[in-house]
Amino acid sequence: MERCLPGNVQLVEQRGMNMKFVVRGQTYYVEMHGKGQPILLLHGFTGSCQTWHPLVSMWEQHMQCIAIDILGHGQTDAPSSIQRYHIDMVAQDVAMLLEQLGIKKAHVLGYSMGGRLALTFAVRYPQYVQTLILESSSPGLKTEEERMKRREEDERLAQFIEQHGVASFVDRWENIPLFSSLKRLSEDVQQRLREERLQHTAIGLANSLRGMGTGAQPSWWEALSQLMFPTLLICGEDDEKFCRIASEMVQLLPNGTLITVPNAGHVVHLEQRDRFCTLVQQFVLRGGLLHGD
Repeated sequence: MERCLPGNVQLVEQRGMNMKFVVRGQTYYVEMHGKGQPILLLHGFTGSCQTWHPLVSMWEQHMQCIAIDILGHGQTDAPSSIQRYHIDMVAQDVAMLLEQLGIKKAHVLGYSMGGRLALTFAVRYPQYVQTLILESSSPGLKTEEERMKRREEDERLAQFIEQHGVASFVDRWENIPLFSSLKRLSEDVQQRLREERLQHTAIGLANSLRGMGTGAQPSWWEALSQLMFPTLLICGEDDEKFCRIASEMVQLLPNGTLITVPNAGHVVHLEQRDRFCTLVQQFVLRGGLLHGD
């Protein structure tokens, strides 16, 4: 069911193709690069538009890349209201931004938290989605018991961020098992990722966990069968948890494809950048098909 959108978006700053819009009282930072078929890029938790810069340089001759700093991240506002971070509200913000930019349909790519936002956007606003690409992501948790446990875990982590600050949190975050495979990357790449994480505010990260965390969002498992557009799931073979989730998802998607990338963990776009770029570009330019389909 298509949703009507209120026309409450205002362009407040533009430098080239870097723009700031006020969306229902919150300033969003948006970057646009290249020309061709539009692809919307949604980064993960602790990320920003910077996540996509190394990839955009490879895509911009073939695609119009639209990167958004998600609420609480990068140069976008980090409000104090937890409710403002609810994934449904943020998905509506994204739809309003696309409407303001005059983009009627886009390929939508989301990584991790950005993948959960991309899936929420696809469920709520399917009229904007040409194809959907989810990297290391999930439809959320299946039961209320699981969601409650995860909300409690996220609340403890949010309080840690507020009490100890972003730098202490990043020290802890970059050493969790989920990111162990990143240690194989060069020191320069690891340092750039650390610097991207450190640019955030405590309130933005803490409230993102509370409002947009896996335990806070609705479960979209039952909605997967309703997504008729081509959907590409990408996971790294070393990321066993998210490969299991992707394997379950692809069975429920009417037009889904799963690609497991060797020698990669959770952050495929960094760990196997060239392979990731080729997969995404081929999927977009061939309208949701990959060689061998």
